[in-house]
Amino acid sequence: MPPDPPPHPDVRFVKRLVVVLTSVMIVGLILILGLLVIRIGMAPVPLGLPANIALPEGTVMEAVTLSRDWVVVLGQGGEVLFFDRDGGSLRHRLDLPQE
Repeated sequence: MPPDPPPHPDVRFVKRLVVVLTSVMIVGLILILGLLVIRIGMAPVPLGLPANIALPEGTVMEAVTLSRDWVVVLGQGGEVLFFDRDGGSLRHRLDLPQE
């Protein structure tokens, strides 16, 4: 029985191309998954109250919102406090209605 003839050069090229492209896809997928795992593992630093702001006595902070000019603090019991961002002085106080 005669030996098989060697494959055509174009077939060898296509085989190599498929192997290279498959390898690149596998490496890319591993890289993307690794970056996602690293990125998801990095938890953002929670926002805190700036140092120049002092809450009134007895106010317990629930949430803080920072804007360009204001720092808004939501206190327990529906109290909303607006502080000046630069000076830290209390500018306005609102009491939200309880339901």
